[in-house]
Amino acid sequence: MSDHFAQSLKRLNEALTASAGLGPLVEKAAKIVADALIAGNKLLICGNGGSGADAAHIATEFTCRFNQDRRPYPAISLTSDGGLLLAVGNDYEFQDVFSRQVKAFGKPGDVLIGLSTSGKSRNVLDAIEEARRLKVHSIAFLGKGGGFTVGAADVEITVPHTETARVQEVQKFLLHVLCEMVEEKLPKE
Repeated sequence: MSDHFAQSLKRLNEALTASAGLGPLVEKAAKIVADALIAGNKLLICGNGGSGADAAHIATEFTCRFNQDRRPYPAISLTSDGGLLLAVGNDYEFQDVFSRQVKAFGKPGDVLIGLSTSGKSRNVLDAIEEARRLKVHSIAFLGKGGGFTVGAADVEITVPHTETARVQEVQKFLLHVLCEMVEEKLPKE
């Protein structure tokens, strides 16, 4: 068991080290999010599976709080309404579950964060493409080379690793850094 733990920790450290160059992209994403929230716009976040859970987690960090007591900011996880997801998946297609919500909730100046470990989540890509049509800023957190989502978002932060668990762990770290950077820019009320 300890050898397995040591190997997993080694791979996580390798993934984090390989991601050190992503800092400027995270800063660029943080500026987009902070500017939008300060201007009165909202944040939409989507992903599937573990990425969907991370979407709900990060939306909570903005709507509740992260490190500082401050006013709440509007952040919506597009993964959290089971009835809506099932209705869209049943009445349309599963690949429409996020893009339909972007169309319903997104306004110019808002920000969409799409999370995809593989970069091959058709519904995340469709949400990013809908965001572009609506003049909603888009940020993609990807892994495994970015898949077919490469080139779709305004800012792409691709973890340079191929193991799903390590990509998700690094993405969560980067999302927390994004929260820290955004919170530093928000008014201290």
